[in-house]
Amino acid sequence: MGNPVADKFSADDFARYRSKRLEAGISANAINREHAYLRAMFNELKRLNHWNSENPLSEIRSFKIVEKELTFLANDQIKLLFAALSESSNPDTLLVSQICLATGARWSEAEGLKPTQLRQGAIEYAVTKSGKNRTIPISAELETELQQLAKDGRARLFVNCYSAFREAVDRSGLALPAGQLTHVLRHTFASHFMMNGGNILTLQRVLGHSDLKMTMRYAHLSPEHLQEVRNLNPLARLTLG
Repeated sequence: MGNPVADKFSADDFARYRSKRLEAGISANAINREHAYLRAMFNELKRLNHWNSENPLSEIRSFKIVEKELTFLANDQIKLLFAALSESSNPDTLLVSQICLATGARWSEAEGLKPTQLRQGAIEYAVTKSGKNRTIPISAELETELQQLAKDGRARLFVNCYSAFREAVDRSGLALPAGQLTHVLRHTFASHFMMNGGNILTLQRVLGHSDLKMTMRYAHLSPEHLQEVRNLNPLARLTLG
């Protein structure tokens, strides 16, 4: 945008800027975030009485985002992935993946675990993307493995193993959508949680979503999702009559 002076900045300036960003291949989602940050900046300046005019971005609509399909792994695919991970030159890769599948953690959260985050049968995720701490119960078997690593006195339980995970996925032959490499583990946790009868509000807390709309992407996988439609639609009621 050329560092415009704030009181000279207009909605037209931002509209031209985001058009250029789109042409440069920047995603609409990323541009919406920039829009939100700039709009929030002017709102904050106004709250602090440093800005007396209207927010120049208040009337600009964000781009409508078409929701992408979230890929998750079926049980046989998980076994296939684990077989490839067990052959990895980095022994931490398999356990980090298991943590993601067991707790719905992001890869960075699981990979960066410290011994101090182990809490009597649970893992506490701190300094998260949402800014909220989450404490997630884990199985006794997984806790034993992690406590064994913690006894070594290391500052972090694992070394970086993202690249080793990518190599394992390639070896397994699994085809994953762009941008969903390690995130497929989080999607797999959430999807299986709902398919196995989990509660959507519990899932929201486990994933750390501040907005329930984010979690609702998984609601349709619940075996009870919209089942009332079978009995409460007019055709069914007419048949019953």
